[in-house]
Parts: sequence; structure tokens; C-alpha cells
Amino acid sequence: MQEINGSGLTPCFRGAMVRVGPDDSIEGVVSMKFLIFLGTVRDSSPPKPARLGERVAKACLECLNERCAGHEVELIDALDYPMEAVFKPHFSYLKSKAPPALNTLAEKIASADGYIMVSPEYNHSMSPALANLLNHFGSSLFSYKPSAIVTYSAGQWGGMRAAVGMRTFLSELGCLPVSAMIHVPKAQDVFAENGALQAGEDKESWFDYLGRTFNQLIWWAQAAKAYADEVDPHKMVRDFKTTPSERNAP
Repeated sequence: MQEINGSGLTPCFRGAMVRVGPDDSIEGVVSMKFLIFLGTVRDSSPPKPARLGERVAKACLECLNERCAGHEVELIDALDYPMEAVFKPHFSYLKSKAPPALNTLAEKIASADGYIMVSPEYNHSMSPALANLLNHFGSSLFSYKPSAIVTYSAGQWGGMRAAVGMRTFLSELGCLPVSAMIHVPKAQDVFAENGALQAGEDKESWFDYLGRTFNQLIWWAQAAKAYADEVDPHKMVRDFKTTPSERNAP
């Protein structure tokens, strides 16, 4: 297994292709921590079948674990974080007063090196459940780390219109999305309930497709972490801590 042009960084998917297993010892390779956000809470259709996003998220997990097992990946399901009827974001609480589940998630977001955002498309937009969950946390938790966009649909477009809006959303949140994106049309015909490929689907082709985006995510995550260890970005650019007016021009 070799470095890329002496950079100390290694790819881990086919096409690049190095697989990093948990027992491999590779000088220069840094284990990354990624969160997969599953951004749907609907238990009815559309899209059919209900919770179609679970299949897509599980497929992403399987791909990452098989092709790049040396990294830590955790699934964050929006359904596990019921939001209050009256919106009060996590950063508005005193830390001792915030709901414990949100405190725990905030710590996971802060410690992660990158994010994979899985969303359906509703009315040409990203899932409101995903936006609502992410909006609970300040951008300083996400900033200077990369993200990857994964969209899906029961129809033929694969959620690509939602993905366009997600690029703006995630950029403002501070976790800049990598250029490659994943779109899964007719996801119910591609993935089974456990995330495995349906009969007739080619696993290598699908994992190569997913891997192009994940490869970019891992490369940027390793690069960002390496430089952040040298120069703390939060000291170079002050985080907004009080009001949005802190970003105003003179």
C-alpha cells in the first residue's frame, strides 16, 4: 500500500485503490471518524417503502466498513432525536440545561472528522427533518471539516434537486461538501431492507460509485485534520458566539 505522491495520505476505494483494514499498519494513514446522518423520519409514503433512507444509509455503512474498515463510522438517525414543538437550538441552552441527547450528539459532531448527509427529496428540497436536526447545532461544531451528500428517491431522479440545495446549506454550516455526490434513483429496487444489493444489482459497480464520493471525503478529512493540527482554524477565524451581527460589515 502506497502513499499518494508522497503526501502521507492513502486512498481506500477501488479506482484509487487501497483498502485499509483494522489490522493494517500503514505509516502516514490517520483513522478518521465519520457520522452518517439519516435525514428522514417519515413512516409512511411517499416515497415507498417507508423509511427508504434506512436502506441507503445501511448500504453506505456496509461500503465504508468493507472498503475502509480502519475508519470509525456511526449512524445518526433523525428519528432518535425527537425535537421539541417549540424550537430551541442546542446552542441556546446553558450546557448544563440542554437535553442530554443533544449534548451527546453535539459532542459526537465536534469530535467527528467528516459527515455523510443522507436525504430524500421533498418538493425539490432536502428533508425538513434533517435540516431541523442540523439547525440545532452551531456551525462551529461542523466547521473546517468536509461533508458528502447522498440523496435517493423512489422515482427516477435520485433526489438530485435536493442535493443542489444541500450544497448551499452545508457550506453555510461550515462542513463544505465534496464535489462528488451520490444519487440513488428507485432505491427500493437497488437496496434491500438490510442495505444489501437486490438480486441483479452489481455490488462492485455500486461500491465503486459510492466509493468515488467517499474517497473524496476521506482525502479532505485527512488533509483538514492534518492542517488543523498545525494551525487551529478557530483561532484564525473567530467563531460567532453571541449574535449574527458579528458577521456584519462595518
